[in-house]
Amino acid sequence: MGQIKLNQVSKSFGDVEVIPPLDLTIEDGEFTVFVGPSGCGKSTLLRLIAGLEDITSGHIEIDGADATNVPPAKRGLAMVFQSYALYPHMSVRKNIAFPMRMAGVPADEQERRIDAAAKALNLTDYLDRRPGQLSGGQRQRVAIGRAIVREPSAFLFDEPLSNLDAALRVGMRMEISELHKKLATTMIYVTHDQVEAMTMADRIVVLRKGFIEQIGSPLELYHKPCNEFVAGFIGSPKMNLIKGTEADKHGVATIGIRPEHLDVSSTDGAWKATVGIAEHLGSDTFLHIHGVEGCDPMTARVDGELPVKHGDTIYLTPQLDKLHKFDAQGLRVD
Repeated sequence: MGQIKLNQVSKSFGDVEVIPPLDLTIEDGEFTVFVGPSGCGKSTLLRLIAGLEDITSGHIEIDGADATNVPPAKRGLAMVFQSYALYPHMSVRKNIAFPMRMAGVPADEQERRIDAAAKALNLTDYLDRRPGQLSGGQRQRVAIGRAIVREPSAFLFDEPLSNLDAALRVGMRMEISELHKKLATTMIYVTHDQVEAMTMADRIVVLRKGFIEQIGSPLELYHKPCNEFVAGFIGSPKMNLIKGTEADKHGVATIGIRPEHLDVSSTDGAWKATVGIAEHLGSDTFLHIHGVEGCDPMTARVDGELPVKHGDTIYLTPQLDKLHKFDAQGLRVD
C-alpha cells in the first residue's frame, strides 16, 4: 500500500507562509510529479511528506494512518536526493546494504534484496566497485538501489537527475519510469523540468508560490490548461499567449496557440511576421518570430525541411480549433 493524503497541510517559516493550506491525495501505485518554477514550494512539500520538515497545520495520512507526528524513519518512505550521498570508501554492495544494516535486517535477507535491486537497476556487474569508479548515472542508480532495498510504501525523488548531463537525464528518466512499472509502488517525483513531468507522470501537480494551480494527467494539462500560468508552463516550446486586437476578435483577454498549431506560409496568412532565430533540429525547426501584435516574440514549430532563415518574411495562420482562450483574470474560457 502507498496512499498518501494531505489534509489542509500548510508550512510557514516564521511569518512567511510558503505552503498555504492544501489538500492532495496520491493514490497507491501512482507516479505523481510535482512541477513548477524555482521557489514554488515543490521540494518543501516533498519534505513535509517525508517528515524532514514539520508541518505548520493540517495532517498527513499514509495508508490511512495519521503520520503527522511520525518520525521520518518510521513513515515507510524512501527518499532519493539530488546529491547521491554515497559513502566513497564503501563498495556499491555495502552502500546499498547500509540502510538494511542499520535496521538490523538478517544477512541472508540483505543479500536477497541487494541482488534483486542490482538486477532491476543493471548494477550486478558493479557491486564490488566503489562510487568513484562509476559514472554519474550509475551512482544515481546506486542511490535508488539503496532506497529500493528498504521496500518502502512510496519513493520520494527530489530532482534526482539535476546533476546529470542531457543524455544521461534522458536515459535515467526512462529507467525510473521502467522501474515504476516493475515495482508498481507509489512514486512522488519533484522537478522544475516540465519535459520530465510530461514524460514520466501518471498525474502532474503544477505548483506556483505554494498553491496548486492544476492537477491532471500530462495530456489533460497540455490540452486543457486551467489558466495562463499552466498554459505557459506546460509544453516545450511554451504556448504563445496573444493579447490585444487578436484576442479582442474572440471576445477574450488572451488567446493561446501552441507552436505546433501554427501553419506557416511564405505567401499568405493571418499574421505577417519576420523570422528571427531559426533553430534547426533535424526533424523539426523552431522559428522565433517577430512582428505579431500582442505576442512578440512568437514561436512556431515547423517541419525540419522548411527552407527558412533569419530575416525571411512569413505568414502565420493559427489552427482555430486549437486555440485556447483566457479571461482578464487569466482563467480558461471554454
